[in-house]
Amino acid sequence: MILHFDNARLIDPETGTDGPGSLTVQDGFIAARDADAPSDATVIDCNGRCLAPGIVDWGVKVGEPGERHKESYTSAGRAAAAGGVTTMIVRPDTAPPIDNPESLDFVAKRALDSIVRVRHMASLTKSREGREMVEMAFLCDAGAVAFTDGVRVVPDAKLFGRCMTYARGLGALIVGHPQEPNLSRGAAATKGKFASLYGIADVSPVAELMGLERDLALVAMSGGRYHADQITTAGALPALRRARAGGLDVTAGISIHHLTLNEFDVGGYRTFFRFTPPLRAEDDRLAMVQAVADGEIDVIASFHTPQDEESKRLPFAEAAPGAVGLQTLLPAALRLYHQGGLTLPQLFRAMSLNPARRLGLDGGRLAVDAPADLVLFDADAPFVLDRFTLLSKSKNTPFDGARMQGRVLGTWVGGERVFG
Repeated sequence: MILHFDNARLIDPETGTDGPGSLTVQDGFIAARDADAPSDATVIDCNGRCLAPGIVDWGVKVGEPGERHKESYTSAGRAAAAGGVTTMIVRPDTAPPIDNPESLDFVAKRALDSIVRVRHMASLTKSREGREMVEMAFLCDAGAVAFTDGVRVVPDAKLFGRCMTYARGLGALIVGHPQEPNLSRGAAATKGKFASLYGIADVSPVAELMGLERDLALVAMSGGRYHADQITTAGALPALRRARAGGLDVTAGISIHHLTLNEFDVGGYRTFFRFTPPLRAEDDRLAMVQAVADGEIDVIASFHTPQDEESKRLPFAEAAPGAVGLQTLLPAALRLYHQGGLTLPQLFRAMSLNPARRLGLDGGRLAVDAPADLVLFDADAPFVLDRFTLLSKSKNTPFDGARMQGRVLGTWVGGERVFG
């Protein structure tokens, strides 16, 4: 089948352009741009709506194995397609974790149920316990795109450095969670007057800087490839700049929740606003938006973390952290566009192009011969989010009842329509 997207507003993060154009798709790849429609093509009139590369969402939690009642590959795939996500990069924090080739093979087969592309990260240490390195070479051969223990920090610096050194020999990427584990243990809010007023266990922002400085020192020692999954405080940015200026192979990401919410949102003790790391001060949030615009923060992700009602209906500090985000990532990110903080090419650079490049994937582009992973959306369409309309099994979103702008009209994976 040949598809021709006509009268589109093309959002191209690779060239940084945002303007009218057309796209021709054949055999699952982009065949031409701004060309006449082939006589045998199926023409899709975009009516001036935005056509962009599908989102590559880095850090998605799927509950298989162990927590299928929270999310399955089938439900996650449907939610992803409805949110314009065409590739999910799945975390290994399952029960049991993805820490050997057999478990990776199991989830890879389960992922065939998803209507979008799925790639997997593997655990950095066995059982994510921070005591023994996994068999990285075998896991690379089995298809792991990166290694991480998720929000569990490896406390043994010697072991973490050894992992970095071994990964360097494989060309593998290690994803770290920059937090000082002793300072941040049990914290549910960022240290400050607000947390003290509400009596919530808190952590100083310096815990992020301490964790990042340690990781970067080990990257410098080993020469490895490193990605910080979440940089959320302005105080951590200078360390990131110094590392890059020193030639270290380092990138950084942030969740959409830390870009669009702040510490005051936990004021009602609503556990849908409980995150790891906790929501930050408004000054930090604004600094992170600017860091994305400047390219200092490379990746924006949903950090989709489904939790059931029983995990959330608890006192704030005891509730399970995290929120679903596959379906809300794009409309939440469009808040930054409508507020003037980021352009659409900048948003899709961080949500599509950069994660694909860092992980060695082909997506995130509108270039000829790129995979036809596309999202068509109306950036201005207003709606009020009802969490019970989300396609995820779990409904834990901080945006329930929020006024939002931006609706996905269609999603294509390899030229095949999977939503809309």
